Amino acid sequence: MIDFHCHLDLYPNPSEIISRAVNEKMYVLAVTTTPRAIDGTLALIGEAPRIRVALGLHPELIAERYKEVSLVCDFIPRFKYIGEIGLDGTPAHKSSLTLQIKVFDQILDSCEKNGGRVISVHSRGAAGLVLDCLERHPSSGKWILHWFSGTPKELKRAIDMGCYFSIGPAMLQSQKGISLGQTIPKNRVLTESDGPLAISGGNALMPWSVYDAVKELARIWGVSISESEHVIHENLRQVLQGMQTL
Repeated sequence: MIDFHCHLDLYPNPSEIISRAVNEKMYVLAVTTTPRAIDGTLALIGEAPRIRVALGLHPELIAERYKEVSLVCDFIPRFKYIGEIGLDGTPAHKSSLTLQIKVFDQILDSCEKNGGRVISVHSRGAAGLVLDCLERHPSSGKWILHWFSGTPKELKRAIDMGCYFSIGPAMLQSQKGISLGQTIPKNRVLTESDGPLAISGGNALMPWSVYDAVKELARIWGVSISESEHVIHENLRQVLQGMQTL
């Protein structure tokens, strides 16, 4: 199973989560919300196999922590994975959108200068603006749009640009999420939990909760669960191909 967007450091019991993920031979991308969390997350994970750490600066934190973009750019040469970065245009964060764009552009520019990275991108309420930024930095790497919720027109644009999409159980609980899952090409889909921030049935999602997304995608695609898993693993292989991230 693959959880390509998980906040491992935010669980109350991260060591237990990591241990089970390792036992279940999961591939997990541990995204971070600030570069100041990176060393702590690396220490938590240690030598755990198949778990990678992404360097991030969450757009919801830009208003207070925008100066940390310099740390992100300094650290980029050390990391092949970047996330969570992007833009948030929802009412609570719209006032910082201009600053968010400046920071996002700066990080993407640094990714380009360092040969490209695998990037997990937040785009809630700002999908069009996120795509504008990505178009300005075409060599910044492989883009995975996390929990995409844009319009059909924005989705088509993202597909045409070569974006991948990480889809989780929480996303597939809404009709819009199911519709997006039906429209996104199978060869552009990865699974994610977004735990512990994403909730289902009143409980925080765990990395292994992605199995629910695998099952639902199998239903949407009209294939077996094993075929759904195979497709997602092949998509991960394509994302990592040439990025020297294994």
